[in-house]
Amino acid sequence: MTRKRPPRREGLDELLGQTADLVKAPVVEQTLPVDRLRSGTAQPRRAFDNAGLESLAASIRAQGVLQPLLVRPVQGGHEIVAGERRWRAAQLAGLAEVPVIIRHLDDQQARVAALLENLQREDLNTVDEVDAKLDLVASVLRLPREDARARLMQLLREEPGQDHATLEAVFTALGETWQSFTKNKLRILKWPSVVLEAVRAGLPFTLGRIIVGAPEEHHAALVALAQGGATRREIQKEIRRLGRSHEEAPMPDALQVARVLGSARFLNNLQPAARKAVDRWLAKMPDAVREALSD
Repeated sequence: MTRKRPPRREGLDELLGQTADLVKAPVVEQTLPVDRLRSGTAQPRRAFDNAGLESLAASIRAQGVLQPLLVRPVQGGHEIVAGERRWRAAQLAGLAEVPVIIRHLDDQQARVAALLENLQREDLNTVDEVDAKLDLVASVLRLPREDARARLMQLLREEPGQDHATLEAVFTALGETWQSFTKNKLRILKWPSVVLEAVRAGLPFTLGRIIVGAPEEHHAALVALAQGGATRREIQKEIRRLGRSHEEAPMPDALQVARVLGSARFLNNLQPAARKAVDRWLAKMPDAVREALSD
């Protein structure tokens, strides 16, 4: 699923302080060989769509790389902070060099800059978007990533404080509220893997949300249906059909139940009152079932 690019707000620049200043410093553009660059360790994008890369490569062949990559010096070369997709496409286009802007950023600054750059783009799938925003929350609240989710849920129940104000500044800059993100999107990370990977591959979040509401044994089939072009209404109709099929499924065979209830091993472990109840139930069984039990 693709997203509209939210407007950039100055409040976030103020919040992030030195990181924003470094990223916005006067531009001194230069070029570097593509083989002297390497992927960033803070890259929030997990999937690079091949068709999209080919399309971007075609554009680069015609017009070149229009927006320079943001990189930082590291041992042995330069690491990409923002622009890995352009770098990959440039290699597909056969370019030997790409334009870059070099900034001296520490790991924390590089991480925040990479997250912000990717969250401003339209082609980030919903899973990577949620991952990136959770990483950003962890960064600005200075928490380990594994604690960020629990902290967001906790903040929903707390009185407004400094953490609330920090999150409001961050998410306002991203065109969203942190409360909406926490209540509606954060849960995606708990979805079954078959649906999660489908969304990562491009399945719209709205369809994934419908599918996870169905019994898990049907998820793969429903994902295939959605990927084949089924509409939201068609998927909902199929889920209702599956629900009716489940309701109409036959009850366990009476003979099988009776064999269990009538077995000596089962009856001998019952209290007297419970055994009388089982005996009464068995007495009501059809003649064919009672005859089969006596075989």
